[in-house]
Amino acid sequence: MTRYFFSLISLSVLIVSTVCSAKTAAKETVTIAQEPRTLYKRDAYLKELLQRALDAANYSAQLESVVVHPHQQRALIALGDNSVDLYWSMTSPERETLAIPIKVPLFKGYIGKRALVTRQSFLNRFVDIKSKEQLKGFTAIQGHDWPDTKILAHNDLSVRPFANYQAMFNIVLTGRVDYFPRSFIEVSSELKEVNKQALVIVPNLYISYPSAFYYFVAKHKPELAKTLSDGLAIMQKNGSFDELFNQYFGDDLKALPFDPQNTVEIKLENPYFNH
Repeated sequence: MTRYFFSLISLSVLIVSTVCSAKTAAKETVTIAQEPRTLYKRDAYLKELLQRALDAANYSAQLESVVVHPHQQRALIALGDNSVDLYWSMTSPERETLAIPIKVPLFKGYIGKRALVTRQSFLNRFVDIKSKEQLKGFTAIQGHDWPDTKILAHNDLSVRPFANYQAMFNIVLTGRVDYFPRSFIEVSSELKEVNKQALVIVPNLYISYPSAFYYFVAKHKPELAKTLSDGLAIMQKNGSFDELFNQYFGDDLKALPFDPQNTVEIKLENPYFNH
């Protein structure tokens, strides 16, 4: 009887162990599109936020990055051929037709607040700029397929589209354009990375427009999209979303050289953003 009892215990332990192993083995792989470039603080934040949101929704997943072509448009189109499950990007109406947008602003609106990076020797050019009309006399540089490029052009601002992200800082440095708009949450880490002492942030003005940065999930993964949306909602409700955001970007936002009393905000229209 005793031997039979211990045999039952051993069998139960074996069954539990087998079930647990099966659950571990069944962990789903979620592939994330990643551009072949230097990864910045915002990339680490987006990946950690993604993992935490899935964990909050009890969705067992292993995240795996897949290198894609640096042109964002092509990366999003790649979601249609099942090679990638998820991508993060600034939104636009066109992008929202290519994949399932998870409409939670991942950077809390700061992606639409743009510091102007310029040559230190150009700072005096911006001292008296107070309006969009005055800014029209300057030339910006932006990615050729970025939504920001269309936004600046819609507002009649001169903008030079360019394909090579890393080279844009050098183009500003050589004075071939006047400024490079960068979001509040990425400009500090970018300037540290490029390590060009002659590049600075214009302290007396910045531009802003309604915008959002979303997770986009491939249309063949509706369950993943629903789960991610639920997980982000849980994090927003319990405060862990804000906590993680402040952990990554709180110090950078405080370090921006803007004075609420003297810095001018130039507001732009964004016809490409669905509220």
